[in-house]
Amino acid sequence: MTPEDALLRPARLYSAEEIRARDCPMPTAAGVYAWYFTSPPPGVPLDGCHERHGAVLLYVGISPKAPPTNGRAPSRQTIRSRVRYHYRGNAEGSTLRLTLGCLLADELGIGLCRVGNGKRMTFGHEGEARLTDWMARHAHVVWAAVESPWKLEGELIRSLVLPLNLDQNRHSPFHQRLSARRTGQRTLARSLPVEGD
Repeated sequence: MTPEDALLRPARLYSAEEIRARDCPMPTAAGVYAWYFTSPPPGVPLDGCHERHGAVLLYVGISPKAPPTNGRAPSRQTIRSRVRYHYRGNAEGSTLRLTLGCLLADELGIGLCRVGNGKRMTFGHEGEARLTDWMARHAHVVWAAVESPWKLEGELIRSLVLPLNLDQNRHSPFHQRLSARRTGQRTLARSLPVEGD
């Protein structure tokens, strides 16, 4: 099976419970992962999006990122560690969680806020918990272990309709609206007092 087949024609989709389990089926390797949603966030245009097993593909990501060109050591993250973080981390460290939280703010009753020293932004302890619960119910993932995953990621973003991807995706009709939604949440957060972690 090619990496593209693994991402676009998988035999099944995997849940948060399976990915967070001790016997997680994801490899500790470099690769690309694809997020499918059984209930997309409100307002996301679905025309032209790829569907599989009753879910719609809205976002692809990679781990690790392309090696830095400034001499710094490359990331040692794997697709397993990255996807697990998306499922249970926070919006400061996950652009997918940031995007989903901004789109679901009204539905989940959450909002971006400054935490800790005031430079970090998350949805707060309760908000992140609600987002984690929503993802566990609606967000499913598949993957392909590949070397240099950033090459395949670029090809997928160019060839597929992926409304939740922002990087390399200015051609998406949803790009401007999604960027504005995220900017609006950040602007509001900066106007509010800093909260505890």
